[in-house]
Amino acid sequence: MATTFNVGDKAVYPAQGVTEILGIETLEISGVSNKFYVLRCLDSEKKIRVPLTKVEAVGLRNIVGRRAIKLVMGALQADDITVDEPNWNRRYRRYVEKIQSGSLLDVAQVLRDLHLTKTDKPLSYGERRVFETARQLLVQEIAVAEGQAEDQIAARVDALLS
Repeated sequence: MATTFNVGDKAVYPAQGVTEILGIETLEISGVSNKFYVLRCLDSEKKIRVPLTKVEAVGLRNIVGRRAIKLVMGALQADDITVDEPNWNRRYRRYVEKIQSGSLLDVAQVLRDLHLTKTDKPLSYGERRVFETARQLLVQEIAVAEGQAEDQIAARVDALLS
């Protein structure tokens, strides 16, 4: 069943974060008319157009609920790394794939794994960027889901990771 959104709804676009549905517009491309959701990323003025027929393919989804937030917060507390790959390049690619999956649980696992890794050794530049991206995506979505300020959620996340 396809997920449908209304103007004003909040939705998560994988690897971009929480967006707001600004409208639905029809565009003609190569002689074919298609309807698109027009999204605005909450943390920037970036606009994204997603064909209504490709919503599931791109991973556009609703904001997580309380049950999912509990699972995510629990995942942050685990003390073992799920991506145990000695080659940093493959490990980096796996982390990026998990972030692009759109699953908040996957994003939490990336955040946790990189946090545990950095307690043992310094993170590479790419890993630091992935760490910050994962943290921002997680904090932003939970803040919107719970109606709280991002700095409050960031403090909770940091406390769970410590």
